[in-house]
Amino acid sequence: MALGTATAPYELRFDAGRICLDLLATSHPGERLDSVGPLCAWIVGCGLVPAGTALAHADSGWLVGFRELRGHVELLVRGELAAADGRSYGPALGRLNEIARIAPPAPRAVRGEDGTLVRELDGPPGCAALLGAVARDAVELLTDPVAWAAVRECEGDNCPIVYLDTSRGRRRRWCSSEVCGNRERVARHRRRAALARA
Repeated sequence: MALGTATAPYELRFDAGRICLDLLATSHPGERLDSVGPLCAWIVGCGLVPAGTALAHADSGWLVGFRELRGHVELLVRGELAAADGRSYGPALGRLNEIARIAPPAPRAVRGEDGTLVRELDGPPGCAALLGAVARDAVELLTDPVAWAAVRECEGDNCPIVYLDTSRGRRRRWCSSEVCGNRERVARHRRRAALARA
């Protein structure tokens, strides 16, 4: 993929229920943030900035920052899911807290073309401010017992996606019913058909 081209929308997922968990999903099944274009598409797609926000100033340093943050969040989320004591994750936790101190981009309300109020940023967002917003989301998730109780790992074969289960009854099993859920239903059908033939 050429530098500056965006990943196709179907390759970027925004169904994990939290921005920080959507960031984790950018590494499955392969690296989705492979250039600045897909990163900018992800920033807009996950709602960090309103559509139409200028991100032409984004550069490869942004990729490094977002991948680094993703690694820290991954370590902390997986460690907490495994009920680890957290001591070995001290550096990741320290870095997450450091990034979370940075103020997120300042929003403002402006009149849209149709006269309704719409959200816009006060200026072009900086990488540090966007990273701060994602880090704050991760801190909130990791420290909110109610939200954390809804965090699940996908039960799909070879799927490492972590998501927030907001379904009624908290019975959601897959990151996506259309992706992993469909694969599981097809596999179950094939197993039944093979048994019937045997």
